[in-house]
Amino acid sequence: MAIRYLKQHAALDGQISVEDAEALASWLGEQARPMVDLKRCEGLHAAVLQVLLALRPRLKTPPSDERLAHLLLSLPR
Repeated sequence: MAIRYLKQHAALDGQISVEDAEALASWLGEQARPMVDLKRCEGLHAAVLQVLLALRPRLKTPPSDERLAHLLLSLPR
């Protein structure tokens, strides 16, 4: 699995697959102030992107991919 669940945020590393979507959604839903770190994220399956768009966690670090960063940062919080 390419997601590390830490005390204060989830770190998404490398390619994040569809298998990670449900666990990420569950973890984000359990957090009082969910936050994700996408600094090392190289790609997201559409299901994971949908989780991020639906639950809108805070971004500790945006992804290096400019299009994905723009999409995630341009949404109202």
